Amino acid sequence: MQAKLRNEDNIVIVDLDGRLVAGEAVEILRETMNELIGDANKRILLNLSQVNWIDSSGIGELVASIKLAERFGSSVKLLRVGDRVKHVLSISRLLPLLDVYEDEAEALQAFAEGSGRSLPGTEEDSIES
Repeated sequence: MQAKLRNEDNIVIVDLDGRLVAGEAVEILRETMNELIGDANKRILLNLSQVNWIDSSGIGELVASIKLAERFGSSVKLLRVGDRVKHVLSISRLLPLLDVYEDEAEALQAFAEGSGRSLPGTEEDSIES
């Protein structure tokens, strides 16, 4: 798998290409997201149009990366999730929890409007004593 970065209006677009599966592909996603979050990028768009398969390790890393980003105040949206990947995310019951767009301009506009979803468990929990 490959990850290419581009920037559009202070939004980092990560164009992923290949299979998001256990091993090197998962490491590429993890390292890319860690670097983007570490560099304080607040708006990240993951373009999955060229990702033709995702396994359980890929799903786990995708969710972990999104939750980590949200924990550090970043927003992550997905772009052009292909049918096979969408099916896997759907049967995993994750698709409704993710912020998915089919059109890049629409996704970029959603960042500007501040709309989107958060994965459960990423909000700050307050503990009263």
